[in-house]
Amino acid sequence: MQNDSQSIQILATAEFKRNLKILSKRYRHIRSDIQPIIDQLQLGEIIGDEIPNCPYTVFKVRVKNSDNQKGKSGGYRFIYYLKTSNKIILVTIYSKSDQQDIAITKIKQIIDSF
Repeated sequence: MQNDSQSIQILATAEFKRNLKILSKRYRHIRSDIQPIIDQLQLGEIIGDEIPNCPYTVFKVRVKNSDNQKGKSGGYRFIYYLKTSNKIILVTIYSKSDQQDIAITKIKQIIDSF
């Protein structure tokens, strides 16, 4: 199965945009850190680990934070929702040093309000 890279539509929730803006004040390279992930998604690649027990097809990707030297474990968590084969919604992003995990109920709430 081959995907046309122009046919993948990537949308971002208000939560994702807000968190990215907040994080970008502390981590000036966050946009360049997450751009390769967005590029892979636009190519139709499904990356990361699927979050179990979630009513939606949601994935979590570990992303290295180039502003702190802790590697992926101390980096960002990038949550996205595979709505259809050609539509992806960026749900939220957070720094692992700020927040340990995100509840499935919170993910569902963000998607439902989108």
